[in-house]
Amino acid sequence: IDPAGYVLTNHHVVAGADRATVTLSDGRPLRAAVVGSDSTLDVSLLKVDVDGPLPAATLGDSSTLRVGEWVCAIGNPLGVYVHSVTVGVVSYLGRKLFDGSLDAYIQTDAAISVGNSGGPLINARGEVVGITTAVSAQASSIGFAVPISGVVAILPQLKTEGSVARGDLGAELHDLTDD
Repeated sequence: IDPAGYVLTNHHVVAGADRATVTLSDGRPLRAAVVGSDSTLDVSLLKVDVDGPLPAATLGDSSTLRVGEWVCAIGNPLGVYVHSVTVGVVSYLGRKLFDGSLDAYIQTDAAISVGNSGGPLINARGEVVGITTAVSAQASSIGFAVPISGVVAILPQLKTEGSVARGDLGAELHDLTDD
């Protein structure tokens, strides 16, 4: 995401790892340091050191996405098919999964498989609009991505603090019953 060597991936990809390696499209493996991580959004910021600037992806605005818009997902499905590209459309915005920590996933029918986690979801303008993170176990061709706008909002904290501080009110919402 930055010519200086900053790389975004999912928190679950690097959580608990002793070391991380980023492999460039030309096949060069680079040792990466985890600069910051946020399990709530499932995002980690890595840094690789190289001589000279790296090509950087342009980060878009996921809040402007529309259902039916074309996107492509880039990843390494099954850990075997390196740098695979699949295409599809945004099929739902604001999908709730897992728990209440993030209830705004981008749902797409671009093929996302195990091993694609941490790869970019890119719009037709070539901008990163999401980070692929999950697939549906109940259906085929349904994948999910973390919206990039939320990631961009926490990037400064990841770079400087290594984590994200959030307030917690300590209150929960429940449906009321007649009782």
